Order: sequence, then structure tokens, then C-alpha cells
Amino acid sequence: MFGSIGIQEILLILLIALLLFGAKRLPEIGRGLGKGIREFKRTSKEISDQINEEAEDKEKAKNES
Repeated sequence: MFGSIGIQEILLILLIALLLFGAKRLPEIGRGLGKGIREFKRTSKEISDQINEEAEDKEKAKNES
């Protein structure tokens, strides 16, 4: 799921986050991280779609000539 990161590494990261931020702030941090990842994926998809659309338009124009 996470590539080469195993369950032990994930638990270690969660433990460090718990120690650094405390139990009350972790859900807030998780929500913020989730929103950031969703926004990044959405923006990446929009850019990819736009590039593909322009490439298709150029291909159509090339074929019409």
C-alpha cells in the first residue's frame, strides 16, 4: 500500500506524531492533511485533463490540414 514502508515504520511515525502534537491535535492535523492531498489530486487531474485536451485539439488540427 505505501510502497516500501512497513507497518513498523508507520507505527513509529504515528508514535512520534503523537508525542510531538498530542492526542487532541492529531485529528485536526489528519483532516488538514487529507484536505491538502485531495486538493493536490484535484489540481493535478485538472492540469492533466487540460494538457490532454490541448494535445487532442492539436492532433485534430494536424489531421484536418
